[in-house]
Amino acid sequence: MGRRSKVFFEKKKRMKKASYNKSKIRKPQIYREPTEEVDIGRIAGLFRRSKNFGFVIPDSRKVPMDIYIPQKCFNGAKDNQKVIVEITKQATKNRKLEGKIIEVVGDENEAGIDMLTLIKQYDVPYEFPKAAMVEVQHLDNNVIMDNRVDLRNEEIFTIDGEDAKDLDDAVSVYENEDGTYTLNVHIADVSNYVKDGSKLNKEAIRRGTSIYMLDRVIPMLPKEISNGICSLNEGEDRYTLSISMNIDKKGKVTSSKIYKAVINVTKRMNYTDVYKIISKSDKEVLKKYKPYVKHFERMAKLAKILEKRRISNGYLDLEIPESKITLDEDGKPTNVERYETNEAHKIIEEFMLTANEAIAETFEKLKAPFIYRTHEMPDIEKVEELNKFLFDLGYKIKVNKNEVKPKNFQEVLNEIKNKPEEKVISTLILRTLKQAKYESQNKGHFGIASKYYCHFTSPIRRYPDLFIHRVISEYIGKNYEIEESLKGKWQKQAVNYAEISSERERNAVMIERDAQDIKKAEYMESKIGETYTGIISGVTSFGIFVELENTIEGFIRFENLGNDYYIYDEEKKTIIGERTKETFRIGDQMTVKVIEANKNQRRISFAKENLCNS
Repeated sequence: MGRRSKVFFEKKKRMKKASYNKSKIRKPQIYREPTEEVDIGRIAGLFRRSKNFGFVIPDSRKVPMDIYIPQKCFNGAKDNQKVIVEITKQATKNRKLEGKIIEVVGDENEAGIDMLTLIKQYDVPYEFPKAAMVEVQHLDNNVIMDNRVDLRNEEIFTIDGEDAKDLDDAVSVYENEDGTYTLNVHIADVSNYVKDGSKLNKEAIRRGTSIYMLDRVIPMLPKEISNGICSLNEGEDRYTLSISMNIDKKGKVTSSKIYKAVINVTKRMNYTDVYKIISKSDKEVLKKYKPYVKHFERMAKLAKILEKRRISNGYLDLEIPESKITLDEDGKPTNVERYETNEAHKIIEEFMLTANEAIAETFEKLKAPFIYRTHEMPDIEKVEELNKFLFDLGYKIKVNKNEVKPKNFQEVLNEIKNKPEEKVISTLILRTLKQAKYESQNKGHFGIASKYYCHFTSPIRRYPDLFIHRVISEYIGKNYEIEESLKGKWQKQAVNYAEISSERERNAVMIERDAQDIKKAEYMESKIGETYTGIISGVTSFGIFVELENTIEGFIRFENLGNDYYIYDEEKKTIIGERTKETFRIGDQMTVKVIEANKNQRRISFAKENLCNS
């Protein structure tokens, strides 16, 4: 399955400030002497060489200064090459950071070097060990029934993005005579091939997740598995771990059955064509898929029912757009825009959520060793902090006896629907929520408003899914009679793998975000001097952030905002000119001009447009 939206595991690190900070500022302080040692592991940067020494300009903003490189530590690096540095001496009042080059990545402007530098910086394993690949070569490609349910003659579909290659879920829907539905979700049975204790499994644990970097994927499993033997390709017999759910007219799962199966996907569909079918907006597409139109209409109908129930439970539908970055064959960005989703995306989202919940509830009640996807209630202190900002806009998230419920957030989200401030408030709510993570104990999922939740539907690209597939398969194979010694082993693994997977996921998010920031900055390098309209997305004590309609965000320093002193009010998220009284607040529209873009440092700078004309 291609990459899907992830809403509830990202939030920015909270800054430790007083609840109200009022200060006069003329210019921000860019660099300062570090009060703590720089300890961020491998540092990527651009090497600049002089006659007797060199220095590296760090890509990361966490490094407060250039890094001095003695000549003996060049390691063959040439001027204007991207390199990886290791710190050898910390900075003092009289000495800069000092380091040694441990790896030369390549010339700055060479195609693909920017992404390769990220991979090296984060020390991501992008080649599979020979021992793991030997295991791949010995995997049995033959598909036999072996006590599995034969569904090869059933109408079953995959629905993914046009360019997806790792197809790990397939679905079908039937409407019963009494008006209820049967939803079948079939997931690639990766655990059939990747066994506990194998070299492949060890490597999957080390990676934890697939990483999507625009022009490349660093897969959790070799492509021979993810895109080949396990991918639910059209017209090919495939092993699955499946769940069939009976769903009543109100969207409640009344019963479910988990089993091993063999399927043969009827049609490999994409979101665009499915949307055209259910919206009846393209006669050619309707004609092409005429035998299956009714099936997709049933899917859309059931998805609406499931969505309605989910919303009634308090599900938080945060409308925060993702970016779609188009690259040419050399990896250069040619366009940046919002990634548009439609009702076809909703179908798969609802079906996967429902399957994940049903699996989690079943195995929680069995008291089985398991990995859950948890998302705890936000800190009341942070909710009250958000309410101080919302108050001026006429909104409030209700808190009752130091407890807040998903519905309290949902009420505000409903109020701001389709209003100019929707995106900004949704983002601030996201930052208020805690980070979702993997745990061996079920704690529910606040954002989804669910008592039970796990990740079951993507074992090709997420290790927690693969682990619980292995557990589920054993339960099925042993008729749910599991010896205590095996449970004990699994419980220890669940604790360990949950922690590792959460850390790997955070790492992947940072890499993917950095990859997008690099390409957005590179795209804007050719837009210097151009004017755009955006909204203020962040207000800080050293300037403001403005996000454009195409999702690109840039920064305006105070000297590029106006000829004034500025008073920063953190509580109200505003900046006020002391002399002019001009006010800048989160959510306000602003016209800006691009004055700088630097892809190496992932920096885009704007100036207020009327300042440029004055």
